[in-house]
Amino acid sequence: MTAGLPDVVPAADLPSRIQIVEVGPRDGLQNESKPIDAAAKIEFIDRLGAAGLTVIEATSFVDPGWVPQLADAGQVFPAISPRPGVRYPVLVPNMRGFQRAVAAGASEIAVFGSATEAFARKNLASTFERQFDMFRPVVDGALERGMRVRGYLSMCFGDPWEGPVPVYDVVRAGKRLLDLGCAELSLGDTIGVATAGQVSALLGAFSEAGVGPDRLAVHFHDTYGQALANTLTALRFGVTTVDASAGGLGGCPYAKSATGNLATEDLVWALTGLGIDHGVDLPVLVATSVWMARLLGRPSPSAVVRALAAGAM
Repeated sequence: MTAGLPDVVPAADLPSRIQIVEVGPRDGLQNESKPIDAAAKIEFIDRLGAAGLTVIEATSFVDPGWVPQLADAGQVFPAISPRPGVRYPVLVPNMRGFQRAVAAGASEIAVFGSATEAFARKNLASTFERQFDMFRPVVDGALERGMRVRGYLSMCFGDPWEGPVPVYDVVRAGKRLLDLGCAELSLGDTIGVATAGQVSALLGAFSEAGVGPDRLAVHFHDTYGQALANTLTALRFGVTTVDASAGGLGGCPYAKSATGNLATEDLVWALTGLGIDHGVDLPVLVATSVWMARLLGRPSPSAVVRALAAGAM
């Protein structure tokens, strides 16, 4: 190992390049109890871009009563200084959120669905069936404007109210989001209970249903320390888009058992060691997470951040 990077030993059964979707500014900050002001959020997004991340989910135009930490979306998004080649998608829950996002200048959105009835009721104030009716005009409106739409699907491996989620239910819900017009489907392990075998089974089921890995992304939480192992399993299935959060920030405000996302730094360390291209400058990213940890007043959850920045926090 030299200069804070791992030795490189490529693996033949893995993709040559991975697209990282950085969700720290949205999913990472939405569950923080300490308020982060708009200026710091804008700087966070800029620092992530400077680290080489090319897809940065900037914020969410959700009702402030549901996610008060992102109540300033309308202030933050227009103030971003766009970097060439960097995309800044935003999450929208419904038509009102979509209209706010368009007014703020967003050119790419994501909608957030549930694979289970219980989570749809608690998270979306809807039902499993009605959520698709809610998303349809949002997706249609975005596509009419030439906007790219991503679909998130939560509770793909376990639900705190319903328990294990049948693979068929996840595939059925995911295909419905894709059929609405979503360009990509991100499969979320919202409470972090998935294991590698479950990941293999779900991706295999999507393949059998005619949905290849080129349409899929993975979004793992690290509640039980399985996020990186699950990600590597997905890569072996041909998935090339991975969601991660700088410093391991994140959680779900509606699922209290959910802890942080897969740390972008932990992912980058593993990808670098495997010889997989990702485009991220790890030292710059670590410095960004050290900076954010200081703002939040606590150490970063990321093992790689702690290892590379020992004594710096």
